[in-house]
Amino acid sequence: MKTQHLDTVVIGGGAMGSAAAWALASRGRDVTLLEQFSPGHRNGASHGATRNFNPGYADPDYVAMLAEAVRLWDELATDGGERLLARTGVVNHGTDPRLGDVRNALRGAGLRAEFLPAAEAAERWRGIRFDQEVLHMPDGGQLNPDAALPVMQRLAADRGADIRHRVTVLDVAVADDGVRLTLDAGGRTEVLTARQAVVTAGAWTAKLLGGRVSLPRLTVTQEQPAHFAIRDEDALWPGFNHVPGQGPEFAGWYSPVYGMQTPGEGIKAGWHGVGPVVDPDRRSFTPEPAQMAALQRYARTWLPGVDADSLTDISCTYTTTTDENFVLDRIGPLVIGAGFSGHGFKFTPVVGRILADLATGEGAAPAIFSASRPGVR
Repeated sequence: MKTQHLDTVVIGGGAMGSAAAWALASRGRDVTLLEQFSPGHRNGASHGATRNFNPGYADPDYVAMLAEAVRLWDELATDGGERLLARTGVVNHGTDPRLGDVRNALRGAGLRAEFLPAAEAAERWRGIRFDQEVLHMPDGGQLNPDAALPVMQRLAADRGADIRHRVTVLDVAVADDGVRLTLDAGGRTEVLTARQAVVTAGAWTAKLLGGRVSLPRLTVTQEQPAHFAIRDEDALWPGFNHVPGQGPEFAGWYSPVYGMQTPGEGIKAGWHGVGPVVDPDRRSFTPEPAQMAALQRYARTWLPGVDADSLTDISCTYTTTTDENFVLDRIGPLVIGAGFSGHGFKFTPVVGRILADLATGEGAAPAIFSASRPGVR
């Protein structure tokens, strides 16, 4: 049995693990990234051509991360030679009582935000129905995971990181001098030891760590948005987030709705964090019929620019904490990034920076991301 001795191992090569490897390698650190699947796989949460860069936050920790994320996404795009963020803007509408606070917080951080009357918003973005004032955030837009992950991994490799796909971590054991990992590498069992491990295993986090560390409860769900065919080819499409009201026309909603245009695929729309609870190794990838029918009803009423009867379903996972705040913490030789709760992708390079800070001892994560914060067990 082969044994390797390493400095820092990143377990999980999705968005957050790739960003951590990039951040660590950029600091000249010795880092090895292990990913159980092949590049471009569709088994987790970091695939597809679009994610909303929704700036709709009022919490000061998230707003500070937003401002940093804008800079880091631009840095990644410049260094990687690919456009990763399309600034189409994002519009949030509906009954969310926080929109005024969001506008004020974003303006305070130097990010643009303005309220528009429903009629003006409908004239600008006629593919969407608005029934009240709209918060327009021009600095928002769409990110491209399918482009971003290869860029981060390539830049990490260029700076010395060892990127290994199709390597499954079977066991993580904490030792006095670091961690001991047992791997399946193409049918061969390998063992390696490392000074520390950054665990960014997404939906597999709880399964991998088991009872070795005390973590907030992480609930894995299979989410099922869809791409709807565009009916109005001349309509402009920002990203959008819609919070329901209390009237009969909102009956049957599962949650707020998010959406955006995916070039070449249509208008993506979905419920947020309400899919069936799943084991990530035993997913059906099949949409839940009642939720999909309700999403079509939503599209018929609120998205006049699409054909609600022409759609392609999508499948991904959320790993959600009870308060929907992330887990970014260090417990012994384990640095943990988990529980991104369906809204983490926009912060990917900032999360990578925070995980690198925790791994190198150069900084701490905001307290709201502590693994031991109250109320999340």
